[in-house]
Amino acid sequence: MNSAGHSEATAPRGLELTPFRGLRYDPDRVGSLAAVTSPPYDVVVRPDGLHHLQDADPYNIVRLILPQATTPDVRNEQAAGTLRRWLAEGVLAADAEPSLYVYEQRHADGMLQRGLIGNLRLSDPSEGTVLPHEDVMPHVVADRAALMRATHANLEPLLLTYRGGGAATETVDRTAASPPLLSTTTDDGYSHRLWAITDPTETARVQADLAHRQALIADGHHRWATYLRLRAEHPSPGPWDQGLVLLVDTARYPLRVRAIHRLLHGLPVADALSALEGRFRVRRLDVPLPEALDALADATAAGNAFLLAGDDAFHLVDRPDRALLDSTVPADRPEAWRTLDATVLHATLLAHIWHVPEDDPARVAYIHDTAATVRKARRDGGTAVLLHPVREEVVRDLARQGVMMPRKSTSFGPKPASGLVLRALDI
Repeated sequence: MNSAGHSEATAPRGLELTPFRGLRYDPDRVGSLAAVTSPPYDVVVRPDGLHHLQDADPYNIVRLILPQATTPDVRNEQAAGTLRRWLAEGVLAADAEPSLYVYEQRHADGMLQRGLIGNLRLSDPSEGTVLPHEDVMPHVVADRAALMRATHANLEPLLLTYRGGGAATETVDRTAASPPLLSTTTDDGYSHRLWAITDPTETARVQADLAHRQALIADGHHRWATYLRLRAEHPSPGPWDQGLVLLVDTARYPLRVRAIHRLLHGLPVADALSALEGRFRVRRLDVPLPEALDALADATAAGNAFLLAGDDAFHLVDRPDRALLDSTVPADRPEAWRTLDATVLHATLLAHIWHVPEDDPARVAYIHDTAATVRKARRDGGTAVLLHPVREEVVRDLARQGVMMPRKSTSFGPKPASGLVLRALDI
């Protein structure tokens, strides 16, 4: 038997999503469902954000996904003990029947996303069934693996996308027309609703449609790598062969793809601009941020472009010297990768012109919020480098070629809220 995949089959296999008995909060035992949720663990990065969530409710999910203690071992045992206690007290309880869950996120700005939460068969990268587009950091994988070992649970789903428009999506929309299991609205303005699909006929219809699909990891590369690592540690067929995911059909519900900006500590804007002379065109923009971002979007239509901030203006940087790019950007990758703004930023601007190591947290911060990046740069005297988002099709096409995007190139969303449904591996 192939211990990595637990299968002798040689025919290509698509997505295999199976029902499970989800763990959910008992609404009578918590202050509110919104108060026990949180963003995914890797979004809750600031201590003030963590403390806010902990204070929101004594049963907030961050006490499981980001336990606070002195050492990693103590943190993980604390999370495991907390999970056992909440189960014993009935704060969390398993649904009576195995289900696929329809999950909806809706915002007043018109954003609507629906998808399916279930157990997905773990597949080897060579199968090409689940496509990563970012590399992972081993220490983060090790941290998540230790937490999953201790809790024996998948505490939050990762986000996968596929292009469908078939029976699975029809089932999702039909289910969403019925009364939900739960409904709540979180502080970010998103409403969240959850339904359970328990009818075997409906489940079979979903599974038949997905059996020919391929998925892209939109968010959760480290958790997917953790799933694969833990499966390799448990070679006998069992619950470690699957992982908890939210699967969204972006042919029906396109995700928002946002850029991840850079804040360069210790590099004043004047110095950054001076180093670009003769290498890029630089134009000063004395306009508000929205207009500066519009100018950036227009410039990226013609080639690589960036927006620098940190003083009292914005500076549009575009039209790089072609010889400079040829000498700094690796030539052994597809043209679509070589012309990415993030590629040029890392290979040409950071490494060659500004001499800033991209993996040094003391020199580079990666920030999703555009306005916050600008504010921090102006406050700290550093340089904000704002990027225009990459289209999902570009990410997907490169992933199909087995080409990883540069680090922190994209942010897909909205991300699923943690705490609405969990998976215990021994239930």
